[in-house]
Amino acid sequence: MRKPGQVVGWVALSVLFPGVAHLRAGWRRTGASVLAIYLSGVAVVITVAVVSGADLAGRLIGRLGLVAVMSGTLGVAWFVLVVHSYVVLRPGRLSVRAQVVSGALTGVLAVGAALPFGLTAHYAAVSQRTIDGLFKSSGEVPAPGAPFGGRERVNILLLGGDLAGNRVGVRTDSINVASVDVHTGHTVMFGLPRNLEGVRFPQGSPMYNHFPFGFRLPSGPEGAREDLLFSVWEYADQHPEVFGGRTGMGPQTLKETVGEILGLRIDWYTLVNIGGFAKIIDAIGGLELTVDQNVVYGRRQEGLIPAGTRRLTGEQALWFARSRTFSDDYARMRRQKCVFAALLDQAEPATVLTRFTEIATATEGLLETDIPNPMLEHLVPLAAKAKKSGVTSIQFVPPMISTATPDWGLIRTTAARAITGGTGGHGPARPPKIAEGCAPVEP
Repeated sequence: MRKPGQVVGWVALSVLFPGVAHLRAGWRRTGASVLAIYLSGVAVVITVAVVSGADLAGRLIGRLGLVAVMSGTLGVAWFVLVVHSYVVLRPGRLSVRAQVVSGALTGVLAVGAALPFGLTAHYAAVSQRTIDGLFKSSGEVPAPGAPFGGRERVNILLLGGDLAGNRVGVRTDSINVASVDVHTGHTVMFGLPRNLEGVRFPQGSPMYNHFPFGFRLPSGPEGAREDLLFSVWEYADQHPEVFGGRTGMGPQTLKETVGEILGLRIDWYTLVNIGGFAKIIDAIGGLELTVDQNVVYGRRQEGLIPAGTRRLTGEQALWFARSRTFSDDYARMRRQKCVFAALLDQAEPATVLTRFTEIATATEGLLETDIPNPMLEHLVPLAAKAKKSGVTSIQFVPPMISTATPDWGLIRTTAARAITGGTGGHGPARPPKIAEGCAPVEP
């Protein structure tokens, strides 16, 4: 083979079909073996991906360290294979100039072939470190064939914490529960207002023994209330004597409290630092929202997000979600849901890949959860089911309930009916209402 174009052409073809250059060069046994292994591997990957789908994604989540090692190894192997494909074609027969040109092009092809594997290894390693930092390494271990322990639904408490630097403790300003059917993925999202008064605790619990008639405390300075639902976590953390000296009881106490209110068993919680969302939004390049009315923010009304479709920075989106100027807690709850939904919708795979390291870095300190790491491989496919099945949204806000004198029986009955669809079954998903204060962006 005396033409450099032919040499480079066969090398390029071997990037897509390893072994063909060896066949062309007369290395029939080696070429046939490499090509057969490659085609068999591709067939297995396609079959597993088609059959397993989201389950495969879940299993990979639990084995990201192995994925990183395997990807790195494959990248090196592919690089070596491309270079060897060039060598077996005997480029020494070419002129010196042709050898330099074809060798340089082969180097580019080798690096290009190895690059996707290197990026995959990098993303997997970063993801593993991020997951290890966010999720517990121990806890509930899923049983084979029954990862959710025979439960028909899993209930996850989703909290948004306003962790401002001038505040003491954890204030859970956004309180929602996602109840997911483990078979269909149908999800019911329950929203509870932060200012629920007189919340009840499970009988026999330390908080019930301390507050048998509901959570009531004397008003704080300037009439501030410290006995509302959003301060249960903080109170439990600040008063270990209620729990026999045990510390850090805030998360468990709030899970039990919300479970008592809704009549559900809360399995796990996630606490998101709402302030940390600004970093995530900046990392993906901002968030596009259609604001349907002006939103003023700041104690001195120093900021304004005008109505209209616009791309918000992280700081602007944070103010949009948190502002109560000329507004109230309920409007803020709806705007927060809008921001969360927009973030999930606009964090497209291409954006996530191109800004992966920045996004992973931004998650540091963003999330706290008691979901055990081993459960992730089962929750990922369940989340995919939930996305297809849709979400029914129930907000326990006025006029449905009074936050000062809540009808606990009505809340429980409504929650039970929402889960069963009113007929005892799983019930069809209903499209969620557009949040007040924003609207979906037109494609």
